[in-house]
Amino acid sequence: MSSTSSASNHRLLRRHHHLPPPCPHLASYLSSRGLRPFRAIHRLLRLRPSGRASLRLDVPTCASCGGGSRRLYACLACAAVSCWDSGHAAAHAGSPGHEIAVDVDRAELFCCACRDQVYDPGFDAAVVLSVRSAVAVSSGSAPSKKRRQVEYRPWTPGTKERALVGEGSSPIGPHSPPPPAGLRGLNNLGNTCFMNSVLQALIHTPPLRNYFLSDRHNRFVCQRRRMKRYKSGGGGRGDNSRNEKKVCLACDLDAIFSAAFSGDRTPYSPASFLYSWWQHASNLASYEQQDAHEFFISMLDGIHEKVEHDQSKTQDQDLYNNHTNLLTGKGDCCIAHRVFSGILRSDVTCTVCGYTSTTYDPCVDISLDLDPSHRSTKTGSMKSRVSNGEVESMMAGQNHGMSTLMGCLDRFTRPERLGADQKFFCQQCQEKQESLKQMSIRKLPLVTCFHIKRFEHSSTRNMSRKVDRYLQFPFSLDMSRYLSSSVLRSRYGNRIFSFDEENDDHVAGADDDDPNASVEISSEFELFAVVTHTGKLDAGHYITYLRLNNQWYRCDDAWITHVNEDLVRAAQCYMMFYVQKMLYYKASESASAS
Repeated sequence: MSSTSSASNHRLLRRHHHLPPPCPHLASYLSSRGLRPFRAIHRLLRLRPSGRASLRLDVPTCASCGGGSRRLYACLACAAVSCWDSGHAAAHAGSPGHEIAVDVDRAELFCCACRDQVYDPGFDAAVVLSVRSAVAVSSGSAPSKKRRQVEYRPWTPGTKERALVGEGSSPIGPHSPPPPAGLRGLNNLGNTCFMNSVLQALIHTPPLRNYFLSDRHNRFVCQRRRMKRYKSGGGGRGDNSRNEKKVCLACDLDAIFSAAFSGDRTPYSPASFLYSWWQHASNLASYEQQDAHEFFISMLDGIHEKVEHDQSKTQDQDLYNNHTNLLTGKGDCCIAHRVFSGILRSDVTCTVCGYTSTTYDPCVDISLDLDPSHRSTKTGSMKSRVSNGEVESMMAGQNHGMSTLMGCLDRFTRPERLGADQKFFCQQCQEKQESLKQMSIRKLPLVTCFHIKRFEHSSTRNMSRKVDRYLQFPFSLDMSRYLSSSVLRSRYGNRIFSFDEENDDHVAGADDDDPNASVEISSEFELFAVVTHTGKLDAGHYITYLRLNNQWYRCDDAWITHVNEDLVRAAQCYMMFYVQKMLYYKASESASAS
């Protein structure tokens, strides 16, 4: 029977106040079940948010085929769930006494033998009683015999909590000074705090912000260009063509910048950007929590991939130039690499003859290990004083075994002896030899992103864990001691020749001038964004702290709060964004002028 005819039968019942002819199978079931034939079903009834009753099942699937059909029926005799579309419900009704079932979705009686809905006043009374009980519980007037429900009460801060909030932060309200431009909350779209935290940092990255706000990437022009190319290329010929027409992460990022700097302070929902990112990274397309660093790399890769794909349709020489610029760290291929791209230098030295093999690798971030000699043991007191807010309590449990960002960078550029299983082929000895490897930074980007490896995975133990060790980081950072020029000078001493001149050919298109002569001029950086992770490995939350006009703001999805710098220093940093000092002060001056 269709839903339309079912509704008609209900109207007829109410209009004429009589029941249809009884079903012989239902009469047989009632006679064999005693006075309370629906006692078990009553405990399974639940009220949906829409107000409709249904059955509460752990796994609403057919017991025969495992399918999740829309038409599922639970047998009143044995509670077996069967689907109607594949005929399993009718087949189950072939056993005597198993003809009567309950529609799982609608909580209505159905005779699988007669293939029609049946009615019983006792069953309807049980459904009505269940609905009324659920409504009474939600309104706070539940009967005493029912299972105790926890009543929802909105949280209000107590005296101690008000003191903590008042000392450690100040909400941005109507009586507060106007917040900096572009400071706008982002709604959580379902475990998307990893995306919101990175987007907040990117929105306030000075070179990236200047690029999009100066209309260097106009999403409307880009859409028309993609539509024109889609039509001229015979659009509709497969998924790649459709994705080329619809997906452009740079366009969605341009829309986010426009929304953030529009002056509207209500939280913004970056749903279009999330959808486009899902199209680019289909393996991560879900509402599960993702890693913020993995999202950052994937997003930059999506912007670069789109630009490279567009330019590959114009001239091959442009594509070659983009590849060359990426290797040399000039970053002219796209805005992502223009802002974040740098060059790492790797020197592998033979311990037998001293021959050194040098390679250069482009990078958009630097991943740092915490010092393994410091263990994460919390032995400090967790008692806090209200005068220092929550900062003192956070620091007390993390100071033991404290690591520093400078120490992590020293360890990153320290010579490392490779094991016997990692011997490299020495071109001078003409055989595999043990070696020393040392990393350094050949070229610094405009914005340096540091990623702290807090998630450890052990293949031997088949387990993963999070490192909850505190990391001390400076607000101002001088990177000159980690540059290739400084590292080579400390290795060889002061020499009158360039240490890189013999390896310039390894970097295509390298400048004729000494690359180390001017690189130290722009080695001073200022911190402007910190992405933190709290919680466990499988259940955590990301928050971003932004430094705007030398004031710190806490961005927790849709909530923006002004905080003091002590709270930022005590945070468990996961990603840190440093911009060249000259660009930071220029951004602060322009923001103050506006």
